[in-house]
Amino acid sequence: MYARDVIFRQITHDDLGCASYFIGDEDAGAAAVVDPRFEIDEYLELARYLGVRIEHVLETHNHADHVSGHGRLRAATGATIHVHRQAGVAYEHEPFDDGWELALGAVRVRAIHTPGHRPEHTAFALIDTARGEEPWAVLTGDTLFVGDIARPDLAVEREEGARGIFRSLHGRLLALPDETEVWPGHLGGSLCGGPAMDMKVASTIGYERRHNAMLAVTDEDEFVRRATAALPPQPPNFQAIVELNRGPLLVSGVEVGPLTPRQVEQKRAAGALIVDVRTDLQFDDAHVPGSVSNTMLRSGFGTKLAWIADRDQEIVLVGRDDEDGRRAARLAVSVGIRKLGGYLAGGFTSWRVEHGEVESIERVTVDELHDRIERGDAVQVLDVREEAERRSSRIPGSLFAPYHDIHSLPQGVDPDLPVAAICESGQRSGVAASLLKRYGAPEVWHVVEGGVSTWERRGYPIERPDADAVARDQPRRGAATG
Repeated sequence: MYARDVIFRQITHDDLGCASYFIGDEDAGAAAVVDPRFEIDEYLELARYLGVRIEHVLETHNHADHVSGHGRLRAATGATIHVHRQAGVAYEHEPFDDGWELALGAVRVRAIHTPGHRPEHTAFALIDTARGEEPWAVLTGDTLFVGDIARPDLAVEREEGARGIFRSLHGRLLALPDETEVWPGHLGGSLCGGPAMDMKVASTIGYERRHNAMLAVTDEDEFVRRATAALPPQPPNFQAIVELNRGPLLVSGVEVGPLTPRQVEQKRAAGALIVDVRTDLQFDDAHVPGSVSNTMLRSGFGTKLAWIADRDQEIVLVGRDDEDGRRAARLAVSVGIRKLGGYLAGGFTSWRVEHGEVESIERVTVDELHDRIERGDAVQVLDVREEAERRSSRIPGSLFAPYHDIHSLPQGVDPDLPVAAICESGQRSGVAASLLKRYGAPEVWHVVEGGVSTWERRGYPIERPDADAVARDQPRRGAATG
């Protein structure tokens, strides 16, 4: 006779940087899913493979960055959904409070209320009662990440949220033993965390206590200042996603079908947004006029789509082939974008075969951009990073518009002159270049193979607005105290 083990699986949604968890007891035949993504096939496959029943769905909170799969799991398995009493949801569920426990055979799940990111936010301590009574792991959701903490401004006023996170960290999570494993709800790249969030999938309480810079801040006021100092802009559809997750259970996706080039052209003429999901380099070479580049071949497709797409505008997807179109549709639905008109059948090749009109965008490297400026070419440099990045360093004379704020030609851009879109790596600048082209700039350059930091490393001229402001303020502070 052999021992049967506790079940624990982390399942990641790499495009959004989200993590969900499949936990249970093989011997008891019972399992639960924590923070499920909208596409539930992997959970069902795991349950079949391990010979267990998914009997429970647990939510750490009402998610703001992705649509939950709790409704689909309930429809497929009959599982009971559990969420904290303060979540205020409109679907059938069993609410819980701090200290609530759920038994899955030898596995016990204990709720630790950790408000801050959202008022209802709850972490889940995992206990293997066959081995001991202390938690061996904690699912920290959107409170503690590997290397960072959650952003505090997606549900309440930012300072209130930061104070809640501070107290949840120092009063609840850091009270756990140092050896407790930390399994977060997000990995690096998620919009729910800060720039220090690591791509590693797990850590421990002790390691984070020693090496997570925000946990070293033990003064609450200073913690609040740091946590709110450089928050990125709030995503435009986060409230809509929260309402989807709080509202009646969502059990269906969006059926997308193939479109001929002629149908795509008709939808474009009727006002549909054409989103090209191939690589930005393929887009540069040739694309449907007026379309926007947002590659799904790198992480962040869904996040960027939520920024550039109007939820009330029909979207048509163009990929390399049909599977690209179908996959992009699934990623769109995961961030609450559901008004999908279809995908170009046969991919962009079919557009070329039908002799559809195409446009292109010129690519330049950082060095080529510098050389053209040095020789006197009349080019406008448009910095499409976030404001905090631009405050740290910028190219002298450059214009500024974050890529997600380009809804027309940005202020100061002369449509009669070439405009070069630059970011840090060339990814955001690819999206920005396509938007500039869409909104009427006839000559657009996509800066590739680096960005502003590459420009600085080459020794080209740079300005540091934040550092300059501190330097200017130094004499005034000295005079005031002297």
